[in-house]
Amino acid sequence: MERATEHAEYGQRPGRPETDGREATGRTGTDDGTALELLVHGVGGTTPERMLDDPRTVRVTGDDTAAVFRRIDDADAESRPADHREGPVPEAYVWCNLTSGNGSRALWLLLLPFMVVNLAHWMRPSTHRGRRTVRLHGLLVRLTGLTLTVLLVAAACEVALDLTAWQCAGNRGCAEAHTWLGFLSPDLSHHGWWSSPGRRLALAALVPTALTVLLWYLSHRTWSEYESQRPMDRAEVRPTEDDAEPVALGRPGFWYGRRLVARLRAAHTAAGFLTVAAAVGSSAAREDRRPGGPAVLDLLGWLFTAVLVVLAGAVVWVVCRRGRSERRLDRELDRHLVRGLPTASIAVLVLAMGYAGWSRPGWSSAGRLPGDLTFGGITLVQGLLVLALGVVARVLHRSRPDPRTALYGLGGPAVAMLACALGGVMSAGVAQRVADWLGGTDDALPGPPVLLTWQAAVIPPLLVVVVILLGWLARRTWVLRREETAAVEEEYGLAEAARRRASGPDGGAEPRYTARTLRIARARAMAALTDRAPRVVGIISTVTLLLGAGALAGAFATGQTPARAARDSYAFVAGAAQTAQALGSWLIGVGFLLFVTWGRRAYKDASARRTIGILWDVGTFWPRAAHPFAPPCYAERAVPDLTWRMATWTQTTGGRLVISGHSQGSVLAAAAAWQLTPSVRRRVALLTYGSPLERLYGRWFPAHFGPESLASLHREVDCWRNLYRLTDPIGGPVRLPGRCGSEVDAEPFKDPLAYGRTADHPLPAPILGHSDYQADPAFAAERRRLLARIGPEVPGPRDC
Repeated sequence: MERATEHAEYGQRPGRPETDGREATGRTGTDDGTALELLVHGVGGTTPERMLDDPRTVRVTGDDTAAVFRRIDDADAESRPADHREGPVPEAYVWCNLTSGNGSRALWLLLLPFMVVNLAHWMRPSTHRGRRTVRLHGLLVRLTGLTLTVLLVAAACEVALDLTAWQCAGNRGCAEAHTWLGFLSPDLSHHGWWSSPGRRLALAALVPTALTVLLWYLSHRTWSEYESQRPMDRAEVRPTEDDAEPVALGRPGFWYGRRLVARLRAAHTAAGFLTVAAAVGSSAAREDRRPGGPAVLDLLGWLFTAVLVVLAGAVVWVVCRRGRSERRLDRELDRHLVRGLPTASIAVLVLAMGYAGWSRPGWSSAGRLPGDLTFGGITLVQGLLVLALGVVARVLHRSRPDPRTALYGLGGPAVAMLACALGGVMSAGVAQRVADWLGGTDDALPGPPVLLTWQAAVIPPLLVVVVILLGWLARRTWVLRREETAAVEEEYGLAEAARRRASGPDGGAEPRYTARTLRIARARAMAALTDRAPRVVGIISTVTLLLGAGALAGAFATGQTPARAARDSYAFVAGAAQTAQALGSWLIGVGFLLFVTWGRRAYKDASARRTIGILWDVGTFWPRAAHPFAPPCYAERAVPDLTWRMATWTQTTGGRLVISGHSQGSVLAAAAAWQLTPSVRRRVALLTYGSPLERLYGRWFPAHFGPESLASLHREVDCWRNLYRLTDPIGGPVRLPGRCGSEVDAEPFKDPLAYGRTADHPLPAPILGHSDYQADPAFAAERRRLLARIGPEVPGPRDC
């Protein structure tokens, strides 16, 4: 009776007499009472020695990338159960090498637009609507990702083919300034073999071709190293008849997207090659269509265009045809498609190079290649896709509205808009910088397409909006700090002293808070800014969409750069346009350098990873479902690791297991628990601290971490306790409805532990925020309560 009461108090129901746990795991022996605590660290990374608080550790299973460690004294704990009846055997799962390493990994930040658009796929609102609307949401995101691939390769074509081979090599002054282009210049090479415009373009096409090959190689290699770990087959853990998975993250094929990634990789690789082929072949075809040109070449140009359109349609069809298969472990590959589509696109590219290299007397390079139409079309299609995605997201959200969902279900479209903006800024920035380096945009060379110049010019107005938002956040932080000071005084028993100060000689004056109080209140106010991230993202995305539409309209309406278009206007307008154009170009270059610098620091510096790394680790947590060239998903290695360890250990020993996760480790722990069959999951207890499960993942990814999914996890695990602080900018409460919330969420930990100097804290206690939860005595107390309430009996389902 006492045991049943303990279970009821801690979010469990008493175990069923007819089920003792051995049948649930397929074990015929007796339970020896051994318990295991599997520790999972967060994004900052750590060492097994620190996690286990012992300098002597041994690797139990795993490799140099991710592994499970134990203390040396606990290496054979299962053979000595009597020595571990007082507490569980601690194990540490160390996965920091999946997301950190040498500074060269910072180059993955160049793939940031692909990662961001992949995030938009997973931000689908939770819905009651049918599969067609859900599939339409995924289709629109995949098409947006395809436009980003075409945009990146088109930017490389703009730099290599248009600015370098067409404009600079065809201009005597530019070719003389850059002697390495001399053999391409018809004026300097005395009409050498490579001086023909078509052959120049064919040679320059090797640069974007190499970029496409590099993207394919990185996607294939990183999948082989990170994401090829096969999840556990449900038959290997002997599931019972009632094992059903309503939660998406519990589906057998969720963490094994091999088939989809291979299909998307083939389609995007083919799209890259076809983009290069179009850039090379279309210029020659346009020359052949002029009056008096050879009829044979004109016919070849039309045939080339027809083949290009057919293959482009095949690429779009592959992207549209099929999404993720999560309900089963899909081990098959569409080998004919995976190999045939890139091979056909390479053949078309080779033919395009040969076709362009055909001798055409009298053909000279003048002006710029028709990049305005290309980039304008890509920008227009991206805008329409984002708007359509917004309509679909709102329809999905309205079927099951949740006030906690970020941006009322529009988080995916907002993030997709940011991905398109990042791609546009990077394309415009590279083109502007190369144009300035080669010869400028208003002097010797025509420069990049007008649209790219307009896109660079709208960056300063966007930064003005960002500065205004930062000012609003600063004011909001100041207001919150004032509100929190009274709460801090009350919490640490200083309210009476504050009232005495207020009623002193300066009776009605504002209370004079101490510096210690203000620091604590400021830490709480800064932590609360995380909850305002949706509003900031929504405003920036909306302004970006409007500015992008304005840049597109300005480029097509004037056909000139902003500075030239405003040259005949008022002096103030002309000066502002010229300043915005020049400043935007330089800001892109400076921003790119800062981007790579911060990325290198985040990979090499643990303190930087706690701030910058959380955003990167959120992005790379999700599988590559919308873009195959996104950075690799570490969870497709980490989640199967944890699932295999928990399932096999409980099946082998019949013992109890606690999985304890901090920060991002709590998300991995929850994802791994969902992957277990319900029969095994009932033997697992969950301890999370500093967890972003609801505060970040629940709000931004409601279809997978929404209230119903978290409530389902609470019902099916043995028990769950969540710990957090008000000064933590990442972790927060789980917020389950009703009494379930109080069962899971503990009272917020006091931070700092003491306001002033005490006997227990003779030196000032630090404000810990997101780190060192174990330093709080309340952590040990909560952990003891959790361990005291798990047992070999299997709890029944809860009502909440």
